[in-house]
Amino acid sequence: MKKEDHPLTDISQPLPAEYVHWRQKAGWFLSSQAVSLFGSSITQFAIVWYVTLSTSSGVMIMLSSLCSFLPQILISLFAGVWADRHNRKYLVMISDGAIALSTLILAVIFLCGYQELWLLFLVAAVRSAGTGVQTPAVTAMIPQIVPQEKLMRINGLNSTIQSLTMLVSPAVSGAVLSMAGLEAAFFIDVVTAAIAIVIMSRLKVAKVKREKEETRGAFSDLKFGLRYAWNHRFLRVFLFFYAGLMFLVTPAALLTPLLTTRTFGEEVWMLTANEMLWSFGTVIGGLIIAAWGGFRNRLNTLVMGTVVFGIFTMLLGFAGVFVVYLCFLFLTGLSMPFVGSPGMVLLQETVEPQMQGRVFGLVQIVSSSALPLGMAIFGPLADVVSVEWLLVITGILMALLGVSMLLCPSLREAGRHRTPA
Repeated sequence: MKKEDHPLTDISQPLPAEYVHWRQKAGWFLSSQAVSLFGSSITQFAIVWYVTLSTSSGVMIMLSSLCSFLPQILISLFAGVWADRHNRKYLVMISDGAIALSTLILAVIFLCGYQELWLLFLVAAVRSAGTGVQTPAVTAMIPQIVPQEKLMRINGLNSTIQSLTMLVSPAVSGAVLSMAGLEAAFFIDVVTAAIAIVIMSRLKVAKVKREKEETRGAFSDLKFGLRYAWNHRFLRVFLFFYAGLMFLVTPAALLTPLLTTRTFGEEVWMLTANEMLWSFGTVIGGLIIAAWGGFRNRLNTLVMGTVVFGIFTMLLGFAGVFVVYLCFLFLTGLSMPFVGSPGMVLLQETVEPQMQGRVFGLVQIVSSSALPLGMAIFGPLADVVSVEWLLVITGILMALLGVSMLLCPSLREAGRHRTPA
């Protein structure tokens, strides 16, 4: 079937059966994700802060971070295969349930008085693996329940929910940890996971039909997915650009608190403002992209977002006054959803449904690996070169990266292939 013959590209035809109640399905889906993410974020922050406060050890914090990142990276390739082989709704529910069960066991053990750090690291690893299984399934499931012309809006809303959660959950986590203890944070996660599973159970999502030649073993599917990504012109180039962008984002995403303390002061309210303005900007940006829907050509929205994000990142390095710096920080956060949402929609619209789990597994590996790699390089550099100059250089490189996307024929072609609004 040619793209122009796809039933969703003819607005005179009725929606296919799976999209008839798409608004209700999207509402259940977003509600489930919001509840699950909120509980998980509260527990994640509580674990990090508990380790920090109880040990004051950089080695222990590093171990906690590794346990939170590595399993997710390692399992992502296989998680993508599972998302293409099985019902994605059930994968999301099972991973939520596994995370909740491990957290519940840990809470009971802690209440019994056995409060060893290695248990926290073990459960952090289980939670990370569960997230690694869940993320490709969640992203690949959106096109199954949302018509193509509404993907940008739903991805924008999902981005807003994630940003709003990251804005609110640190304060809630701190309050729970200080007033009720770590065990209370664990129980909150268990309850929110149970609620998310119940909500998700109301959602009807069909298993993706697999082609006959795809009925192989998991490892064969994995190799097939890697070959598919390498031989797919758009996908190969997109992943290259995406990896470069995620690497260059590192100073803006993780080193601005260091800039604040070195340049403007070590007051707590300054660090709080630094975190909140960025998060608040991403919330507003997500709402804007959800309401607007972006340009008809997805690539134009992605290029605009990347260039604008790069420019504001560069301006962060030139801001010598804290109020001006906060304004640029807000605008940098605001432009971030204009990069993430159109990028994901491009993939959702371009990649075949039966391959999206594996593709989003690769995307998760790229995003999960690029930031730690960036910190391994930019972190030590920040002790030699000022953070301001790192922001200026990476901001310029991001803007150039955005413009260079327009020079790539496969990206331009993919951007033009979209459903009429």
